Amino acid sequence: MRTTVEFDEDAARALDRLRRESGMGVSEAVNHLVRRGLAAESASEPFVQKTHPLGIRIDVSNVAEAIDLLEGPQSR
Repeated sequence: MRTTVEFDEDAARALDRLRRESGMGVSEAVNHLVRRGLAAESASEPFVQKTHPLGIRIDVSNVAEAIDLLEGPQSR
């Protein structure tokens, strides 16, 4: 696929540096960086919520009642 792309100044400098260091052409260097960026996105770890037992049990079937219990009636 052929297209015109305008790079921000910092991205253009990084692209030029990669081309100088590796001897790649523009298309090869851009494809290399795009693939590296896509691989980095998929390698990130999924978010896991940390929880701690508080030792209390709250019936949350009535949300307003649970909020009153936790935050007080002035929270309404």
